[in-house]
Amino acid sequence: MTNSQSTKSVCVYCAHRDRAKSSYINAARDTGALIARLDMRLVYGAGDIGLMGAVADAAMDAGAETFGVIPQHLLQKEVGKRDLTSFVITENMHERKKVMVMNADAFVLLPGGLGSLDEFFELITWRQLGLHAKPCFIYNVDGYWDALIALINNQVEQGFVPAENMNYFTVVTTIDALESKLNQALS
Repeated sequence: MTNSQSTKSVCVYCAHRDRAKSSYINAARDTGALIARLDMRLVYGAGDIGLMGAVADAAMDAGAETFGVIPQHLLQKEVGKRDLTSFVITENMHERKKVMVMNADAFVLLPGGLGSLDEFFELITWRQLGLHAKPCFIYNVDGYWDALIALINNQVEQGFVPAENMNYFTVVTTIDALESKLNQALS
């Protein structure tokens, strides 16, 4: 597949750490395979380990185009995956996040750590500010993001976040639901 203006791209935010439950690794693989099956391009953090590596390997194995973005200072730590279709090295994290957002049509948050949260919250904040209107999905594998969703609901209940901001993302709990919602959002 070659990337063209008509090819949709899905950015996946997830952990680079290797110590992940098998269900999280399987969800990452399923997400990569789904992106390929939908004839879309994977945009992600360019790591070759953890969930990052699993999503990229599955997408590549199934024939998807891949677009990885990694800052110079994380090349060693996240083990930059250089066999991607496109491999971009940025100067810093801010540039990485901008390049990823600008090159994606939709976003999926898989289990991850503080970096994944940083990426997700910046994405949602940019939506709140009107900088984009792209669909965002939280893939809540085995309830991993339950506490995050409860926190955001509490922020709404306490009046710090407008209730309509809950429409800026969709929570899914299965790969089938993610496929359905992605197809619906990007058709």
